Amino acid sequence: MKPRAVRLSLTVQYAARAAALPARGTLRRWARAALEHDAAVTLRFVGAREAKRLNEVFRGKGYATNVLTFVYDEANALAGDIVLCTPVLRREAKGQGKAFFDHCAHLVVHGMLHLQGYDHDNPRAARAMERRETAILASLCVPDPYADPYPGRLGHA
Repeated sequence: MKPRAVRLSLTVQYAARAAALPARGTLRRWARAALEHDAAVTLRFVGAREAKRLNEVFRGKGYATNVLTFVYDEANALAGDIVLCTPVLRREAKGQGKAFFDHCAHLVVHGMLHLQGYDHDNPRAARAMERRETAILASLCVPDPYADPYPGRLGHA
């Protein structure tokens, strides 16, 4: 008997004004690639003000961060939100010489793994999470985000 495919209910919210954000179908493909369990997920693109406020309220940090993950239900069907801060993603991608969509793919995968219990609180867990991220991103033809120099670096031969 074939194993049952995992199901993804994905809602995408574009709360930040920004040109050229990934389309819903692209986001679905990235999220699905990292999915190990049935899940109901909202991906929300926000501006720096909302990201900073959420980071202050939920993590006690007074700055906008690239991605925040909120898990609501760890039962049979996982439920949660992944909040992506568009200006921070753009700044990081540019500073690291990465294509913006590659960086978005990485952080969608990163958030999906957090929803499913992966973490990077200690070196061993971080290595395991990074290996999983790298494998998933490779399946999506996205270069290893942890490689130095980054193989997908813009202008890199």
